[in-house]
Amino acid sequence: MATFRTLRKLCQHSHHQACSLHLSASRQEAVVISGRKLARQIREEAQADVEEWVSAGNRRPHLSVVLVGDNPASHSYVLNKTRAAADVGISSETILKPSSISEEELIDLIQKLNSDHRVDGLLVQLPLPEHIDERRVCNAVCPDKDVDGFHVVNVGRMCLDQSSMLPATPWGVWEIIKRTGIPTLGKNVVVAGRSKNVGMPIAMLLHTDGRHERPGGDATVTISHRYTPKEQLRQHTKIADIVVAAAGIPNLITADMIKEGAAVIDVGINRIQDPLTGKSKLVGDVDFEGVRQKASYITPVPGGVGPMTVAMLMKNTIKAAKNLLLTPPERVRMVASS
Repeated sequence: MATFRTLRKLCQHSHHQACSLHLSASRQEAVVISGRKLARQIREEAQADVEEWVSAGNRRPHLSVVLVGDNPASHSYVLNKTRAAADVGISSETILKPSSISEEELIDLIQKLNSDHRVDGLLVQLPLPEHIDERRVCNAVCPDKDVDGFHVVNVGRMCLDQSSMLPATPWGVWEIIKRTGIPTLGKNVVVAGRSKNVGMPIAMLLHTDGRHERPGGDATVTISHRYTPKEQLRQHTKIADIVVAAAGIPNLITADMIKEGAAVIDVGINRIQDPLTGKSKLVGDVDFEGVRQKASYITPVPGGVGPMTVAMLMKNTIKAAKNLLLTPPERVRMVASS
């Protein structure tokens, strides 16, 4: 009998310790995923890939960037891209055009770059002035040179789980999830935002079949948008294993909307005024300080998805160079003019 009482006390003590350990573990802050560190790793891979490619007797990959107008943010983004290109051994050029350029003049420039065998990767920095149709411009870029992955052919191939140029930001999110070891198979995911360049492709990459030519994440994905009531969004995020915030709304995702241990990827980039200093600062779509108390993983803004976007763009440029070597020039001209 005494032995039984001793055993019961030991079990109660062990249970109490387990509870204490569980509670203390659940109160640990999330692991902050360094997009800069992951991007550095990917850029090192890209650099090695470029050097191997050049050593084999191939021409160094070349990226052409068309920048229209004087948008300071666009100029900053383009500078980051060309610096990254130089860092990994890709040659690049920035073609500046005034905001007064006509749509036809811009299309003519793109067609010339499509036909230039020295240009492997081509992107037109968005946004464009209001008088220019962005969709027409994106579709004017040759799909094989479309390192942004915005051409309708590349979007279609992505949706069919086929190999294609993936949009850099969604691909960056996918690499963050994979390289961090966050499981997706059978998991619940919420993507807040349905933009054709970010939200929709992220949802595609996460929900599609992992056995296909372009493997997906096999997750169950819910997409929310501007007409999703906040309470309905909360119902979905409360059961989500992964939340990807890409709506462009500061503090859209708060701690009360996240379940314990969820992974939170913040794609948002919003410039707001700091109430304490009065200076402007960059924030994401997630209440970082609040959510990190409940999440298992979280990306910061800045320093999270942003650096990954640029790194994946370098990967696409190398892919374009290799694809073009295997693609007859006649097909490039035919596809570009279609």
